[in-house]
Order: sequence, then structure tokens, then C-alpha cells
Amino acid sequence: MPQTDKQLVGWRELVGLPDLVDCRIPAKIDTGARTSSLHATQIERFVVGRRRMVRFLLDVGGGASAPVVCELPHADHRSITSSNGQSEERLIIKTRIKIGSHVFRAEFSLTDRSDMKFPILVGRTALRRGFLVDSSRSYLQSSAEERRRILR
Repeated sequence: MPQTDKQLVGWRELVGLPDLVDCRIPAKIDTGARTSSLHATQIERFVVGRRRMVRFLLDVGGGASAPVVCELPHADHRSITSSNGQSEERLIIKTRIKIGSHVFRAEFSLTDRSDMKFPILVGRTALRRGFLVDSSRSYLQSSAEERRRILR
């Protein structure tokens, strides 16, 4: 087997969004999805000067903290086809994500994921930055203490 410098992740991981919140958030790692998505509600577009911005409510779930109001430049909007085959026009933001020791910028589509188990879905475009996925394992980038707390 060839040597690789890619980091191994499971099908679910705790990830950080250091520009938005101070906690780690459960995320589904999904190589079937091209674009990552983030649970956002009350999404509003506005302009500051000539800069297109988006304001949304980020609820990371689990009752760990109150929802956070986030304001970021919005990078784009595009039609995203969800796993159920429905197309939806979504705003796209770019923000830093931390998986294990890797911190990098990634694109996220903003959508209401309240009916999903994970508030974040990390798609294959973000994973290209140096990750291999072991679909039989979970939380490979978490400490033993974090895994015990999560899997209780």
C-alpha cells in the first residue's frame, strides 16, 4: 500500500467552524455529496457598501448552546440537488472548517437541516484537501473522552 499524507476520517466526525462558533459540531462525512452544507435558518441577504452579505441563525443542536447569529459575505448562489432528488436554490458561504488538525476554507450551502441528524454535511469537495474516509468507523479525529461522551 502506498504511503499517504492524507488524514483518516470516519463517516461522522466532530468538526469546528472557528469563524462562527467555539464548539465542535457533529458532522456527517458524505463522499456522495459534492458541496458541504450547514444548518441555517432565518437566512437573509443584505448589502453593506458594495459587499453582498448573508445573515443566518446557526443552531448546532444538542442543546449545547443557544443559536448563534452569523453574518458573512456570501460567495455565490447555486442550485443544489439534495439526496431526495429535489433541487433548491441555496446561498453559498466560505468559512474555515477544522477537521482534526487540518484547518482550511470550504464552501457551504445554507439550508434548513432540522430534519437531519447532523447539522453539518461535509462533501467531497472539502474532503479533497487531504482526507481518506473509512466508512466503517466514526469520530477518528476525536479524543477518547469525546468519543465516550458522544457515544453514550
